[in-house]
Amino acid sequence: MKFMVSILLGLNLLVQGTVLPASSCFIPNVTVPLSPAAQPDTAPAADLNISAPSAILMEAFTGAVVYEKNSHEARHPASVTKIMTLLLIFDALSSKQISLDDTVTVSEYAASMGGSQVFLEPGETQTVETMIKCISVASANDACVAMAEHVAGSESEFVRMMNERAKGLGMNDTNFVNCCGLDADGHMTSANDIALMSRELITKYPKIHDYCTIWMENITHTTAKGSSEFGLTNTNKLIKHYQYATGLKTGFTNTAMYCISATAKKDDMELIAVIMGAPDIKSRSADATTLLNYGFGKCRIYCDSHEDKLDDLPVKKGLADSVGIIYQRPFQYMTTDGSDLTGITKSIELPENVTAPVKKGNTAGKAVYSLNGTPIGSVNIVYADTVDAADYKDYFCRTLLYFVP
Repeated sequence: MKFMVSILLGLNLLVQGTVLPASSCFIPNVTVPLSPAAQPDTAPAADLNISAPSAILMEAFTGAVVYEKNSHEARHPASVTKIMTLLLIFDALSSKQISLDDTVTVSEYAASMGGSQVFLEPGETQTVETMIKCISVASANDACVAMAEHVAGSESEFVRMMNERAKGLGMNDTNFVNCCGLDADGHMTSANDIALMSRELITKYPKIHDYCTIWMENITHTTAKGSSEFGLTNTNKLIKHYQYATGLKTGFTNTAMYCISATAKKDDMELIAVIMGAPDIKSRSADATTLLNYGFGKCRIYCDSHEDKLDDLPVKKGLADSVGIIYQRPFQYMTTDGSDLTGITKSIELPENVTAPVKKGNTAGKAVYSLNGTPIGSVNIVYADTVDAADYKDYFCRTLLYFVP
């Protein structure tokens, strides 16, 4: 009898405890100094003297614009258009609509494309991966149209998808008419918009760098006439001549003149330099190099990949007594004025405990970053697991386990 009374008293105390409000008190901020990313060692150019009529320099992670010149002026983009084509191809790969090993059959229409090409023949087949190489390295118009048809059924439908994707990225200066960049009435975009789609491609699908950094590679044409080798050579000479180059795409037509979206990475910083309408190849490369060197010299970037481990949070009224927590994402901060970032600190804001239920992925608190006392950003701290709420049966079982030897 005494044993049963003890059980009931213990259960009553536990149940009464569940109606207590969860504490809203926050743990005092713990300030942890962090080391900034390595600093660029090049000096920023005082006068850029960009010869092209339109240009922009953007930092890839934050999207911050470091330099611009007529960046919203709508111009013909030539083959830089293919960045959007590649973005849609990688979207289709990501959604499992297509795979790299899929066979693509070249249509009469795709084989008829002029301009830069790899001389695909009607009925010829290549894998999706080979087509990506043809587009990324050799800027092949025939491969672009073949892939557009493979993904969307027709080039016109693919172009509709290109414009829809552009709208979603805020590319307000853009209208695509074809998928390869041949001059056409109304086929226009801006340096700003090229930077936006370049950023989307390289940050969402960094594997693109595996293709656009290929300098030379052979593909095999297999047709009714037999097999033959065809050499691809990268149209982006910065891949060979600029130390930090990672891509991305060049373009030229008599109307567009010389264009490029040049990407480069140094330490933890990746930059996008867009040049439109340069008078010649040499000027295009020189302008892009000038922008990239300026960015690496001018910008400072701070990264926190969260190597510190967060302690579990106590849980009230739950099936578990505690729950793990993690940072939602890394933190990066960039300044374009050469500021010293060694004064950045991180403060952790978390409740003393939480009340079940808690759901994996929901926000538990945040890490707040400050530079010399001024907040510069934050990262959410989220639950690593789900903890369901306990009911009276769970409390009864716990009480039994407590009293039964």
